[in-house]
Amino acid sequence: MNADIPVTMTAVEISRPGGPEVLRPTQRATPNPGSGEVLIRVFAAGVNRPDVMQRQGRYPPPPGASDIPGLEIAGRVVGIGANVSSLRVEDRVCALVAGGGYAEYCVAPAPQCLPIPRGLGFIQAAAIPETFCTVWANVFERGRLVPGESLLVHGGSSGIGTAAIQLARARGARVLNTAGSAEKCNACERLG
Repeated sequence: MNADIPVTMTAVEISRPGGPEVLRPTQRATPNPGSGEVLIRVFAAGVNRPDVMQRQGRYPPPPGASDIPGLEIAGRVVGIGANVSSLRVEDRVCALVAGGGYAEYCVAPAPQCLPIPRGLGFIQAAAIPETFCTVWANVFERGRLVPGESLLVHGGSSGIGTAAIQLARARGARVLNTAGSAEKCNACERLG
């Protein structure tokens, strides 16, 4: 491992199921990237429903995944595993990971890393991978939404919903949505 990368790191672990108060800092070994992976110095991590459910004890990590919560991160690549040619050390990326994002360092499969769009900071970029990749895969790759078609988004004010509204509008689709209150419906309208 690079001499500048510490052997241990601070991570946030779930001490027991419960509310936010059960999250606590701990020291863990800094992970090493395997074949096809990169090591990212994490500057921001998203908070998603699965992270909250994991903290509450209602969503166990997938087999082999870290018990540290955090499914999406943004930071700088600091280490490259074997068989990775698409990324370089110092690249600014956001990534979708199977867990481990609430830490100073996290490994990510190289294909699940995206360059941070110009003009976005790490905090904004950390909110991209889970929601926008989910919408892209389901609405455009699987659903094949094309300009001029209509998309109905249930729960339009959710993370997935807001991403779906923005992406569908940007691609020229008509968007209809549902939400649980007038305030949430107004937020959806402001997005398009």
